[in-house]
Parts: sequence; structure tokens; C-alpha cells
Amino acid sequence: MQTYSTIQIADNDIVAVAINALAKGEVVEVRDLKVKLLSDIPAGHKFALRDIKKDEPIIKYGYPIGKAITDIAKGAHVHSSNISTLLSDKIEYSYNKEESASYMANAEEKRKSWEGKVPTIEAYKRANGQIGIRNELWIIPTVGCVNKVAETLIDWAKGAFSSYDYDGIHVWAHPYGCSQLGADHEATRTILSDLVHHPNAGGVLVLSLGCENNTPASFKALVGDVDPNRVKFLTSQEVDDEIESGKLLLTDLIQTMSQDKRETVSMGDLVIGFKCGGSDGFSGITANPLVGRFSDEFTAMGGTALLTEVPEMFGAEQILMNRAINKDVYEETVKLINDFKDYFTQHDQVIYENPSPGNKEGGISTLEDKSIGAIQKGGQAPIVAVLDYGERVTERGLNLLSGPGNDIVSTTALTASGAHIILFTTGRGTPLGAPVPTVKIASNSALATKKTNWIDFDAGRLLREDNKVVLDDFITLMQRIASGDELTKNEINGYAEISLFKDGVIL
Repeated sequence: MQTYSTIQIADNDIVAVAINALAKGEVVEVRDLKVKLLSDIPAGHKFALRDIKKDEPIIKYGYPIGKAITDIAKGAHVHSSNISTLLSDKIEYSYNKEESASYMANAEEKRKSWEGKVPTIEAYKRANGQIGIRNELWIIPTVGCVNKVAETLIDWAKGAFSSYDYDGIHVWAHPYGCSQLGADHEATRTILSDLVHHPNAGGVLVLSLGCENNTPASFKALVGDVDPNRVKFLTSQEVDDEIESGKLLLTDLIQTMSQDKRETVSMGDLVIGFKCGGSDGFSGITANPLVGRFSDEFTAMGGTALLTEVPEMFGAEQILMNRAINKDVYEETVKLINDFKDYFTQHDQVIYENPSPGNKEGGISTLEDKSIGAIQKGGQAPIVAVLDYGERVTERGLNLLSGPGNDIVSTTALTASGAHIILFTTGRGTPLGAPVPTVKIASNSALATKKTNWIDFDAGRLLREDNKVVLDDFITLMQRIASGDELTKNEINGYAEISLFKDGVIL
């Protein structure tokens, strides 16, 4: 198959992206256009396909990603030194019913194409009708004061339970649960309660201290009805020896959950979260579009998808709003965006902050450049619902979830909302993992080759292989991971943690 040194993403783009590093003076062919480069162009970076006037919009992905702050000659490097954002704090949005209907019609056609052909996976059926793709034993501290108690119990259990059949054992340590106030405190409690209910946990020990603001009684009330054979509660101050008491409760849990067996279910019963971190100039060309194509097929199968990182929707939000299934969902999307903008301004922060140094080094120049590339993880599926931070998903299809871009905070939020798996695209690489299998998808093959101990899938293949072949391979990988036939690299490495979104006073 033919390979290319450059790519023009959309027909109306006035910039192209270098797939490989290009040298000054080199003449490259972009479709039918020949361009002599006026400077070196690093891989993932942009160059002008024609002369661009000062203040003219820079079109990439078919949309403006900023404006020229000076005249830019054909063949020149186009980056943060000569373009800037077009965004401002106040934007008027509009609901386009016709465009929404078009997205829904396309999704319905794709749904019909999967009728009678939806792939299956092997999963654990839970009593409440949900499925789990792992059968793990979790300890959830209600307060950071008992983290080390939980870790001591985990260390013991890993040896004591070696003869039992289960998929993993974890403690979700955090520093909160006390000395927080108001909504901040309630957000902590909500996320921890969500984790108690997560179907990947076959057994949960809720470990409290006893004197924390997140009192054992109030947290138990928040958690609500649970299977007492699956969820047990221990308050350390109420027993003589919390370690010995914990061992007894964990033993009861492992004896129950080790009887669980996988059964055949539809792949459409999965909930999958989407996340990107450490992007580069290829993220919006390979990794994110791959996840987007998967999202379209997966939601057509009846699957449930979660897209978060609201600040990385800034500059691309109208594109998402046009996909809302009705006026109510559109209004909720507007509120989602505006509430997060208010969060920025309340802390005296610039809403349209430039991308991080790593993003810039990888070829991303403005927030629009990053955001339009980032939202491609959601593909073209209609937006069926908008979720608050900590709200558990109920609607099948593509959901938007309130949450920041921070990697660990957002992957925790996706897990708490019910994601069985998180698809994590990256152009820079990262070892981190969520409480659920976290699939690292490299935007470029160099990263996939270099960091084989981090990366699960090489989306750089899209630059040299047939798109359908790559997508089919990716769907197969999702089946294998969901069925427990293959572990993600974060699972193999033991990299899994949580972080809670904090926006309040600590006493």
C-alpha cells in the first residue's frame, strides 16, 4: 500500500501535516499540489498550502483552528509563533435541528447494518442486570486516614487468596473524605459510592475510620441497597483489631466471588470511556479518529460510550451541540460547556489557555487545534445524554460526562460513571491506568515501537494500512480484553489508581 509524507485532512484545509520530518527546500506533493518548504517541518507539524494573509482563519480538519497573526507564505511552518486562537469567553450557540436529524439518520443506518451480527464477549452477569468484565476484589476507603490499613490488607490478601479464582485485588486510596466542605465533600462521597457499585468488582470492602466527615452511617446510606454477600462495611475504630476483622470480611467476599463464571453476552452491553492525554500532531489524524470510528460502530451495536474532558471541547463545542438528539440534550450540552467556563473564570484562569508544552512540541498550535482533534474520539454518533460529574450512565449511545482534562481525574470519573474499559489515546505516551482496563492507543508508530510496555495498540498503522483492516483488528482486541483473554498493559504492570476532582476548601 502507498505511504505518504504529508496529509491534507479535509478538502478545504489550507495547511497540511508532515507525517515524517521534512527538510527546508524539499518539494512535497499534497494531493495534486506541489509545495516547496521554506523551513524544516517536524513530524506532526503543519505547513501552508498557499499564501495566507494576516487575520485569515487557518483551516484544518475542515474547521478554523485559529487565525494568522502575520502573513504566512506557502510552504512555511504554521505553528504557535504565527497563529493564535479565534476563541473568546462569550459565544452564542444555536440548535440546528436539521443537522441533528442527519446525524441520527446516519446512526440508524449503521445500527441496521449490525442487526443480527453484533459480536459477543464473555462477561460476568451481575444480579442487578449489569455485566462486569473483571471479577475483582476492591477495598474502598471512606477517608484517607485508613489508606495504609487497606494496603496492609491487600498485601495479605494477595498471598492468602492465591488459590482462589478471581481477576485482581485493589485498594482505591485517596487523601479525602474528611475536612472537605459542601459540594466538594459530596463529590468525593459520590465518586466513592459509584465505585462500590461498579460491576467489575465482584466483592467490595468499604473501610472507614469512624470519626471522619464522611461518616460510616451517612456513607452507607448514600451507597444504598447492596448485596451483603458482595459489599461489606468495616469501621476501624469500632473493632479491637481492624486488620484481623478485615481479613475475615475479605475472606467471606473472596469465597462468594470466586464462584462467579463468565457467560456469553452482547458486546453492546459494554460501557466504554474515551480519553486522550499527551497529544501530538497525529492524534487528530490517527488515534482519535480510530476511536471515533470504533465509537460509531460500537454505539450502533447498542453500546454505551462516554466522552469527557470538557475543557478539551472548548473550540469544538458547537460541533458536538449539532449532534444532540433533541433540544433538551442541546441545552444540557450548552450548560455543560458554560458551567466549566464559569469554573475557569471563578478561579481567574484564561478559558482558552494554549496547549501544554508537550502538545506544542508534538505539533498542536491552539486549543481549537487540540479540541477539534480530541472530539473525534466521539466519532459521528448522536449525543444522547449529558451527565454530571459522578452521575452513573443509564442511556445507551454516546454520552457527554462533566469532568476536567486531567488524566487521572478524568479516568476516575469515567470509571465512576460505569465504564468497563477506557480507550486512552496518546501521542506522547503514559503508564497510568484507571481502576478499569485502560487501553493505550499510540497516535504514531514510533511511540508504539519505543514504549511497548505501555502501548496496547498502534493507530499509526492507519497511515500505511487499510482503515477497515485496522478497525477490525481494534474491535477484535476490544473483544479479547473485555472477555479476559488479553490484559491491558496497565493491568500487566499493576498501574491503577484514582484521583478525585477537588474544587473547595480543606479545613
